[in-house]
Amino acid sequence: MATDYDYFVQQIKAHTGIDLSQYKEAQMLRRLTTLREKRGFKDFKAYFQAIKDDAALMDEFLDRMTINVSEFYRNYQRWEVLERRILPELLKKKKPLKIWSAACSTGEEPYTLAILLDRYAKGTSYTIHATDLDQRVLDTAKLGKYNERALKEMPAAIKSAYFNQDGSVFQIKDELKQHIQFKQHNLLADAYDTNYDLIICRNVLIYFTEEAKADIYHKFSKSLASDSYLFVGSTEQIFNPGIYGLGAVDTFFYQKQKTD
Repeated sequence: MATDYDYFVQQIKAHTGIDLSQYKEAQMLRRLTTLREKRGFKDFKAYFQAIKDDAALMDEFLDRMTINVSEFYRNYQRWEVLERRILPELLKKKKPLKIWSAACSTGEEPYTLAILLDRYAKGTSYTIHATDLDQRVLDTAKLGKYNERALKEMPAAIKSAYFNQDGSVFQIKDELKQHIQFKQHNLLADAYDTNYDLIICRNVLIYFTEEAKADIYHKFSKSLASDSYLFVGSTEQIFNPGIYGLGAVDTFFYQKQKTD
C-alpha cells in the first residue's frame, strides 16, 4: 500500500524530475521528516502542496536533500595522490584535458583542481565541467567567494597566491574561473558527456541506492576516455571495479581499462 511518503516521492519526480526513490530511503525519509515537522506540516502531502507553490520552501528542500557540504582540498592526502601520481599521467597525453567535477556543490572542488593544474602544469590547456543538481549552489560557485572555514585544509602559500582577501572573505582569482564551466546536471536522469580524462565525484553516491550507484558507475565508465581516471570519495570505495571496466590504481582512484 502506498504511503504518504510514496505520494511525496511521486509528486516530486513529476514536478522536478528528481527521483527520490533512487536515494537510500531510511536516510532521506529521516532527513525530510525532520524538515517537514520543523515547518509545521502534519504529513508529506501537505508539505508537497506547500513547497510546490513556495520557492523558498522548495529551495530549502533541495538544499536538505542534496547535502551541500564541501571545502577546498577535502581529505588532503587524496589530493596529493592526484597531484603526484595521476596528474603526471594525464599530462603525458599532450592534449587539452577535459575534466568533470560531478556534484560540485559550491565550487570548492573544481577550483581546487584548477589550482593544482596551475601549480603543476602551468600553460596546460584544460576545461573543467562543474555540475550539480542544485542551481543555487552553482550560482554561489560562480561567485567564487568563500569564508575561512572552506579553506582550512589549504596551505597558506596557496591561499595567498590564488585568492584576494577582503576581511573574512576570500575571492578566487579570475584567471582560474576562465577554465571552469558551471552547469546544472542530474546524475540520475540527465545524459552524460564523453571523452573525459578525469571524473571526480566524491561523497555523493553514498546517499544513493546500490542499484542507482551501479548505474552511475557504468555511466561514468562510458564517459571516460581509455586510460582515464575516476576519483571517488573516502566512503565510496568500489570493491569490484572490473564490472564497470575500471581498475584500481590507488585508494579511491580507478582507471578506465582498454578494451580489445
